[in-house]
Amino acid sequence: MNKWIAGARPKTLPAAIAPVAVATALAGEKWDPFLALLALLVSLSLQIGVNYANDYSDGVKGTDDNRIGPMRLVASGAAPARQVKSAAYLALSSAALFGLILALQTTLWVIAIGALAIAAAWGYTGWKNPYGYFGFGELAVFVFFGLVATMGTYYAQTGELTLNSLLVSIPMGCLSCALLAINNLRDRAADELVGKRTLAVRLGDASARKAFISLLLIAHISVLFLLQPWTLLTLLLLPMTFSLIKAIRGGAVGAQLIPLLGTTGKLQLRFAILLSLGLLLS
Repeated sequence: MNKWIAGARPKTLPAAIAPVAVATALAGEKWDPFLALLALLVSLSLQIGVNYANDYSDGVKGTDDNRIGPMRLVASGAAPARQVKSAAYLALSSAALFGLILALQTTLWVIAIGALAIAAAWGYTGWKNPYGYFGFGELAVFVFFGLVATMGTYYAQTGELTLNSLLVSIPMGCLSCALLAINNLRDRAADELVGKRTLAVRLGDASARKAFISLLLIAHISVLFLLQPWTLLTLLLLPMTFSLIKAIRGGAVGAQLIPLLGTTGKLQLRFAILLSLGLLLS
């Protein structure tokens, strides 16, 4: 079982938890525990599903053969490709089921949005021309784990969309993108060798580092536009943010970036906790 937990890539799960937590806090007195739980289950299932799907697709294509970082089930031989594919199908099917229940409780538009999210999860490295191989992974993450996850969770509980729901989705999307960006920075050299043109490959090492740093800074700056004093609690995380920036600017490469991926996940989770607390106090 431990290999399946590792294959689910737990360090990436804050990307699924954070937007739901922040949107629920923003909902305030209108929050609905059942709908919030459904949104969380959808988000987690999608994140786990895309991780298994990525493991399967990259594994069978051979692009994970010389990869640094977390264990890949298929590439390492820890699990047969068909089992990893089944695990991806199971996780994405769970997302569809929870999404259907959420849609029946709120609006049927959730079904269409969920279908797009599942297609995006598989299409990242799956299918004949995966968009992740052409540098569009960060864009998809921003849309689905930023805008859709945050604003969708808020709408499910309140029945409305507001400017603030858009504003809080921006740091959630940026920090989710930062997780993918540092992952792709770590794998940039290996990806370039096998023709996987992620955004880090397309930008080059120096610009990819600047992009990662920009995502962290935009996350902090975007909170200022909420004009709510208590949300400035997120500034308490600036030392953690600057330590990441220092390491990235210092030229950390390959295996040196593995712990920084975990730190980025912790930053997103702590950011979500402090932002949620600030929204509740406001």
